[in-house]
Amino acid sequence: MTRVRAISPTFIFIVSILSGLLSNSCYAASSDLENKVKQSEQGLPLAQLRNFSDIFARIKSDYVEEVSDKELLESAIRGMLSGLDPHSTYLDTEEYKELKIGTTGQFGGLGIQVGMENGYVKIISPIDDTPAYKAGLKAGDLIINLDGKPVKDMSLNDAVKVMRGKPGSKIKLSVMREGTDAPIRFELERAIIKVKSVKSYLLEPGFGYVRISTFQSKTAKHLKSAIESLMDKAPLNGLIVDLRNNPGGVLNAAADVSDIFIEKGKLVYTQGRVSNSYFEFNAKSGDILNKAPIVVLINAGSASASEIVAGALQDHKRAVIMGEKSFGKGSVQTIQELRNGGAVKFTTARYFTPSGRSIQAEGIKPDIEIKDMRLTAEIKNGISKIKEADLSGHLSNPDENAEKDKGAKNENNTELDDIIKKLHNDYKIHEALNLLKGMHILSTTLDTSEGE
Repeated sequence: MTRVRAISPTFIFIVSILSGLLSNSCYAASSDLENKVKQSEQGLPLAQLRNFSDIFARIKSDYVEEVSDKELLESAIRGMLSGLDPHSTYLDTEEYKELKIGTTGQFGGLGIQVGMENGYVKIISPIDDTPAYKAGLKAGDLIINLDGKPVKDMSLNDAVKVMRGKPGSKIKLSVMREGTDAPIRFELERAIIKVKSVKSYLLEPGFGYVRISTFQSKTAKHLKSAIESLMDKAPLNGLIVDLRNNPGGVLNAAADVSDIFIEKGKLVYTQGRVSNSYFEFNAKSGDILNKAPIVVLINAGSASASEIVAGALQDHKRAVIMGEKSFGKGSVQTIQELRNGGAVKFTTARYFTPSGRSIQAEGIKPDIEIKDMRLTAEIKNGISKIKEADLSGHLSNPDENAEKDKGAKNENNTELDDIIKKLHNDYKIHEALNLLKGMHILSTTLDTSEGE
């Protein structure tokens, strides 16, 4: 029995495009040899386009379920972009809307920056104060299961769609973590995520701490305000800039943040195949800290814009970089809006540090390497300190009640005190603070010597 196949208008359109290309190629063949060579080098791959149209028609007629032209073409576009690199993708209308919201600081979801690795979804970084961060997900975790669905060979866009949902709804996921033999299971509650990109605290008189969790359009402005607020409390002799688990963000924001600390010179530049992909960011005059020492903390979750800042400060010898080797994302993505309200995001350039280093797949190597550890008040330098209060049956202090009353009066400071205590108990921050103190003493000694 002969089967009659209906030919869709889209298929006819594709065939007409191919016919046009063939006509153009025949016309080119009649010109001189130089033109023919040029046309063959720049011409479209006609055999592959014919192959695409054949597959398109076969799926339309024979696939077990009916598939719309829109669905097929959108899938083809997604596949074309995802085959380039992990950061190139197609964004439909809703995805593009969420991306635009994300750069300004509020969006829905779990609060993780993700990429693909060996067919699995890899967590680049959990974002501060989000469901993912609070649940204990870590940079480098591989998500292997989402709500009972295996992630292997699922597209990144499909995986992200599964993770999205109504705020308050829950999702179960399983991850594999380095050093563990069995999957770790989590249950998270989705939320509207409002990211405060900069937080700041005065660790001790003269020594400040700023945490940049992501790079948004106003991050540099917020950072400058935060530092000025710290300086109002006491002159700063040193500053810790914490970029750990910062997945990056807006390129201009990274350049602006670097500019806050660097007096002059190149901050970062981009370079691609086309001439207009070259762009250079240079510092304007002024250093908000007036050359006071800086320690920048990075780890494997520090990516993209974080690496731009760390690389610029390292190349200009403006800061000591401490921690672990960074993620290694040294590419620039361009977003082009489409007529349908969606967009394509694809890699158009690599960025380079002021000295010309590309960190793509290499990362920023810290000046002082420190692995993750926890430091507690009870155990330092491997020595456990036992106090009278730890002994069973110890006598109480007669002033104990008075101290409790004093504590009640300072309830408003309890939350801040707890935060400062946690920061001091973070091993890397503890070491960074010690280093800052040493650098301050050294710089003061040198200044005194020069004055004499």
